Amino acid sequence: MTTPQLLLLLLLGFSLLLFAWGRWRHDVVALGALSLAVLLGLVPAREAFSGFADPAVITVACVLVLSRAIRDSGLLDRLLEPIAGKLGTTTRQVVTLGGLTGLLSMFMNNVGAVALIMPAAIRLARRTGTSPAHLLMPLAAMSLLGGLATLIGTPPNLVVSALRREQVGADYAMFDFAPIGLPLTLVGLLYLALAWRLLPRRRGAHEEEEPPFRIEDYIVEVVVVEGSPFRGRSIGELEAALEGRLRVLALLRQDRPRNIATRFRRLFPGDVLQVEVEPAQLRELLAQAGLELAGRAESESAKGLTVVEAVVTAGSPLVGRTAAEFALRERYGMNLLAIRRGGDPPQARLVLVPIQAGDTLMLEGPPERMIEQLVELGCLPILDRGLRLERPEVAWRPALLMLGAVALVTAGLLPAAVAFTLAVLALLLLDVMKPDAAYRAIDWSVIVLLGAFMPVADALATTGAADVLAALLTRLTAHADPIWALALVLLATMLITPILNNVATVLLVGPIAVAYARSAGVSVDPFLMAVAIGASCDFLTPMGHQSNTLVLGPGGYRFSDYARLGFPLTVITFVLALVLLPRVWPFLPQS
Repeated sequence: MTTPQLLLLLLLGFSLLLFAWGRWRHDVVALGALSLAVLLGLVPAREAFSGFADPAVITVACVLVLSRAIRDSGLLDRLLEPIAGKLGTTTRQVVTLGGLTGLLSMFMNNVGAVALIMPAAIRLARRTGTSPAHLLMPLAAMSLLGGLATLIGTPPNLVVSALRREQVGADYAMFDFAPIGLPLTLVGLLYLALAWRLLPRRRGAHEEEEPPFRIEDYIVEVVVVEGSPFRGRSIGELEAALEGRLRVLALLRQDRPRNIATRFRRLFPGDVLQVEVEPAQLRELLAQAGLELAGRAESESAKGLTVVEAVVTAGSPLVGRTAAEFALRERYGMNLLAIRRGGDPPQARLVLVPIQAGDTLMLEGPPERMIEQLVELGCLPILDRGLRLERPEVAWRPALLMLGAVALVTAGLLPAAVAFTLAVLALLLLDVMKPDAAYRAIDWSVIVLLGAFMPVADALATTGAADVLAALLTRLTAHADPIWALALVLLATMLITPILNNVATVLLVGPIAVAYARSAGVSVDPFLMAVAIGASCDFLTPMGHQSNTLVLGPGGYRFSDYARLGFPLTVITFVLALVLLPRVWPFLPQS
């Protein structure tokens, strides 16, 4: 092994550890890896930013913009309304909503597909008494499976296509992924139609109608006001007077640490209590006890404000920061009323709790600016509170533009990057989306990751490090059928993708798979397809893919819930992929 090969493998190993640690975002780690690779001479300085010019990067950005436009158009609500009354059982809801999510994920960003379906799924669950936990994780799984079926369904497919272009001089066509992706999607939907029963039913699913706003499973802060009848009385007396309908978790006083709420502690004006309370009874109990919502009590007035629940997406600027640090009230005029998160209750005031991706926040603010501010904050509203996302006169245009771009690519008239750039341009010229909104729709962390890590991945080939690892794979599968090497590639990709971003996984494993195929004298196609499948099929963790993170808070899930539903689906996907891959993409020598 040469010195450049050793240095590159050490650099990639160190990057993998940083990705797994999660101290820094994946785009920051990718930029650091690129910088070190240039300084070590592994990547020529003139090629350091060549990855940003790759057509796959442009296509990913354009698909994200079109996906956001479709999501915000309100078209889905119009399409679902006529059939909502026929979805009375959980199985029908899983099949219908999951199937629709899988279909949408074939032509738009899979996270966008989940974001589009999730609010409708929650409203349907409320209307029918279904637990949202039974619907939302299947939606996330179907978004991952559906994305496998087309070139643009998920960024890993576009990266795999770019790797193929480097090897054989041709990209994959729009539907080259379908012979594998469609069977996996259909079998996955059949499994989820039965397996939703593996998920627990969360509290709050039996409410007959939606309350003004929903508090169950949230930690809510309330403040004891001056005229409270419980001033000077104990927490136990408060809970007893309210007949156990309000449970005090903790008592917070200024300049003092969080105290466990023992029943003997006395209450005084200004005390802040962290409580659990049934949603339908919240207003009545607060009025009876002389309590106020802390975020609202500390603001000047709640008159004319609206309340919305929103889930924090992975790209939100709030992630890792507190509401106080972000100056949420001062900059946006919003009050943080409650937060919903799995695990232990917060150990400080809610405004001092670092916000995580997947948290569900209850926010209060001016209705006329709420939607624009939620978009800027990277938060997705999950319930309809009279806020209008759509413009009826243009509701169909984003979907038609997306389909037009797909048709141009499928017919071979234009490359994907050009076709989707034209669709975005038409979106802007028709005033369906403002330029600022288009820029906000792009997940720049993914774009930076792609552009920065591509040259580092290319160095695997140029330094020969990929050949070294491919030779190791060859020795492990010596004198065995190539199916065993294919199984190892698929398994390795599935194991790495929960740690790495799925795009980074393809950039890491793809060159090694290609090097093995070339050294073994077999086609690169089954191996590249295996990498694409493995990188997109992370059903086991909430942080492995943004679709999983997005449903974490609204579904009230715990970490173990993902493995409960996802492990059998992972096994099914692995076995079915190994059966299909050699038949659809045979192990033929490259021409």
